[in-house]
Amino acid sequence: MKSLLPLSHWLPGVNQGPMIIAGPCSAESEQQVLKAAQQLKQLTPIHLLRAGIWKPRTRPNSFEGMGEKALPWLKQAGEATGLKTATEVANARHVEAALKHGIDVLWIGARTTANPFSVQEIADALQGTDTPVMVKNPVNADLALWIGALERVANAGIRQLAAIHRGFSSFEKTAYRNLPMWKIPMELKREFPDLPVICDPSHIAGDRTLIYRVAQKAMDLGLEGLMIETHPTPDQAMSDAEQQVTPLQLSRILSELDLRSPQTESQGFAQELQGLRSQIDRLDRDLMETLSERMRVVGQIGACKIRHNVTALQVKRMDEIIQRQMQMADQLGLRPEYVEEIYHTIHEESVKRQTDMMREVHQAADEAC
Repeated sequence: MKSLLPLSHWLPGVNQGPMIIAGPCSAESEQQVLKAAQQLKQLTPIHLLRAGIWKPRTRPNSFEGMGEKALPWLKQAGEATGLKTATEVANARHVEAALKHGIDVLWIGARTTANPFSVQEIADALQGTDTPVMVKNPVNADLALWIGALERVANAGIRQLAAIHRGFSSFEKTAYRNLPMWKIPMELKREFPDLPVICDPSHIAGDRTLIYRVAQKAMDLGLEGLMIETHPTPDQAMSDAEQQVTPLQLSRILSELDLRSPQTESQGFAQELQGLRSQIDRLDRDLMETLSERMRVVGQIGACKIRHNVTALQVKRMDEIIQRQMQMADQLGLRPEYVEEIYHTIHEESVKRQTDMMREVHQAADEAC
């Protein structure tokens, strides 16, 4: 994904703040879409008007959008307010219909992103256009699948490209509809620094009372924008009513966000930061040397197990180590869950080292025979 154009190229004014995409989950009527657009234009610094035309639902016999007849509603609402428009597409027919009606920006939804065949069909339909495209993460926590979808669109010649983080499905019961799993969009940003990443707090939260919290987290992490579902009367919405806010509520959310700059020209800040980073670099070297020494001892333990014909995996020992380290973490002011995750990774690598040693012994024995 090279030569991507910045958001400011396709949405002038974005450099003055985060990109704001807002509008109803679904286009339900011509009046509803126009009212939402007018209120948003009046109350918020919106850059892009969104509305769902086709709604991929988990089960049949639920509202699946008004279909192609709603595209003129969205386009006309955009023209009436001077806003560019965006909608979700799930196949080539959707792409053709949206472009025929002059929709400015398209996005690929989470269910579609999970299917490379569908993404390729959309990419083929986009070939030869300069349409801006946004790609939501797949429903499952698979960074490679997300990157693959983005690459398919980029390979079609789309240079106005962005990713949308909307969280990941999970059987785990949490306060959120979809787990944020922030480390995945952060890894995406690390691999592709020029790719804008926008957060969809509505789908992460699933509850309008949590949208501000998610939006602030996204801004603290340096994401480039927010997509927030906004409806004139959310409680009467035909889809996802609980996660939509009114334009006035959106205005309050945006006004309360604490926005931070990724850079500063303060010389004092640069000097202070460099000193602190030097400390981090030194601690990281110590940490690497400690891990190396630990792995050396792991090798000795593996050799001991081989001599005594003992299995590499010792579950009780693993549980003892993790529980002890979590208790120590709590005493030292570290989050126990953070330390638990680290030690699961360390233990996994330790077991791998020992099983590799055992495999080498078996191979040597086979060759001797």
